[in-house]
Parts: sequence; structure tokens; C-alpha cells
Amino acid sequence: MTSTTESAAARYRGVETWPTDEIVMTIIEGQLGAIAAVQGQAGALSRAVDAAAARLERGGRLLYLGAGTSGRLAALDAAELPPTFSWPRERAVALMAGGPGAFTNAVEGAEDDAKAAAQEMDQLGLGADDVVIGVAASGRTPYVVGGLDHARAKGALTIAVVNNPTSAVGRAAEIEIAAATGAEVLAGSTRLKAGTAQKAVLNTLSTAVMLRLGYVYRGRMVEMKPSNAKLRERAAEMVAHLADVTPEEAQRTLDAADQSIKLAVVMLSRDLSRAEGEAALQRANGRLHLALTEGA
Repeated sequence: MTSTTESAAARYRGVETWPTDEIVMTIIEGQLGAIAAVQGQAGALSRAVDAAAARLERGGRLLYLGAGTSGRLAALDAAELPPTFSWPRERAVALMAGGPGAFTNAVEGAEDDAKAAAQEMDQLGLGADDVVIGVAASGRTPYVVGGLDHARAKGALTIAVVNNPTSAVGRAAEIEIAAATGAEVLAGSTRLKAGTAQKAVLNTLSTAVMLRLGYVYRGRMVEMKPSNAKLRERAAEMVAHLADVTPEEAQRTLDAADQSIKLAVVMLSRDLSRAEGEAALQRANGRLHLALTEGA
């Protein structure tokens, strides 16, 4: 019998009686197994990254669907894109079964509403350039299945992030990423192995998409907005390193560039005015490596 996220594994029978060090090591082993399961989905992740980047480059949005732990992990990924990459907040939207209140307090039965996600996405003006990511450990959450079915019918790109292969959620999506983590130490508690795998999948997916879209240069977060003292210092160090100038000159140029790291690097590296640097970045579609090598 195939082990699923909701199976009660014989291996963990009596786990509450084990010595604490054995309990801890068993839970840690589960986390390592979760990452191994994600590794096995590298091909599906690559396909999802390229397909998503193409839609987003045309102006689409990332729309995440989930319930319970899966929905909270999806919301975390959406929430971290604006501060990390200056990705517009309106282009990373997390929809949770039960509404916003369910992010902190469980709403019983909300995940069984198969029509709610479709209605919520229609209210947002769902379009063919949008990327809809449905996250569900079990792979059978009606809220997510219904949302993916609707999004796919509308022509949006649909991606399933699940932990049980050949699931209803996986079948509803164009691309299925199924990190099969198997039974949990606590049967059905998918905040454990399954949650770890989902977090890794979402981290990989969204970060690789931002790389493909040009939001990273030489491993640096060049779209980051320096919104506090620590980040302003980090931004100046980044510009100084990438443009090979002193921190003082980097800070002066950052100030002149309205704290845009990419613009400051282009201005310094190519000895351009702000207007000239902005034009160079625009011609390069925001990709710093192309703006720096233009005409070379």
C-alpha cells in the first residue's frame, strides 16, 4: 500500500514512548527526506519556472491558492516577494480558504467550498497571463481543485504543489510538482515533512522565476528596496562591489538614483546620467547584465 501524507505508519507506533533524542532525530530525518523528495521534482520545477516567467513577463500575476498549513506557506511566499525583489504587492496575491482571517485562525469546512476560489479570482480579474499556484499536501482540497479548474479554463497557467502524486489537485493543473513525502511522524500533520517540502518548492519556484526575469545580478538582490538602515547599508555595499567604487561614492549615486540599486550600478559602471541610465535599463527590459553590456 502506498504511503500518503495521511497514512499512519507502523514505524511511528508508540513514538510518544521513545526517548526524546530519538523523537528529535526522527523528526529531523523527516525534514531531510522532504528535501530529497523536492530534488526528485527538479524537472517539473524547471518547466514551471520557465512557463511562469513567460506569463509574468507579459504582465501577469502570481495567485496562490491554499487551505490550512498549505495556504499559510503559500501566503508566506507571496508576502516575501515584495521586500526581497520589489515585486509589486498587487502581483503576488494569496487566497486562503476561509478568507484572510483563516491565516491565523482555522475556519472549519472552508476548504470544502469548491467554488470560492473561482469567485475570488474572478473578482481580481483573472486573466490568461496570470500564474495560479495551488498548494495542497493531500492533493484533494476542493477549494484548490475548483480554483485550478477554473483558472485553467480561463487560460491562466496552473501549477500544483502537492505531496501525494496522481492527486485531484495535480490533475487539475497544467504542471504538477509532487514531492511525495509519505507518512508523517504524526499521521496527517502536514505541517511537518509535507510543509517543509512545500516551503522548499515555493522558495525554489519563486526565486528561480525572479532570476529568469532579471531581478538578480551576480547572486545579489539588485531589486531590493533599502527601506531601513540595515538595508541602506547593504545596498551601498552592493553598489560599491558591483560598480567597483568606494562606499561613499556608491551612497551618493544611490541617493541620486532614488535608492535604485540597478540604476546606481548602471550610472557608475557606464558613467551615465540618471536619465541615460534609466533609458539603458528600459532598453534592457530591466535586466542589469544587458544594460551593462549594451553596445559592447
